[in-house]
Amino acid sequence: MIRKATHNDFDFIYEIHIHPQTNRFLFYEIMSAEEFKPIFNELLEQGILYVYEEDGALRGMFKLMPKTHRAAHIVDLGGVAIHPSFSGKGYGQRMLNEILLYGKERGFLRMELGVSVINTRAIHLYEKAGFKREGLLKKYIYLKNENLFLDDILMAYLYE
Repeated sequence: MIRKATHNDFDFIYEIHIHPQTNRFLFYEIMSAEEFKPIFNELLEQGILYVYEEDGALRGMFKLMPKTHRAAHIVDLGGVAIHPSFSGKGYGQRMLNEILLYGKERGFLRMELGVSVINTRAIHLYEKAGFKREGLLKKYIYLKNENLFLDDILMAYLYE
């Protein structure tokens, strides 16, 4: 089940963001909980932060950011992550299936995302779900703590 995140989800989401397995693929550098709290609150205020639950426990998170005006039929998918303790157990595929269904139910015709070229597991997951590669964004993400620029693959899922 997916639902909008609440203040009660802070510890779970913060844990995913600072975990070494997931942090390099997410938007924020590693920071203290106190530093992350205003970011978290802003995401809640915008209503774009979601969590994925299965068997009564939190398993993953993501952001859905609808575009506006002439692009209002498009939603950006970002910050997709399964908690590392549940990685490799099929939760990512099930969460992504629910995200795609959620987007369809809300009338979106296109879902877009960017994924680091080094995140091969995620690329495979997205392609398996029906996302297609549409372009490459050179030096798109900068990992400050590694002094490393990464390219991002732009992918999209088109609803039929």
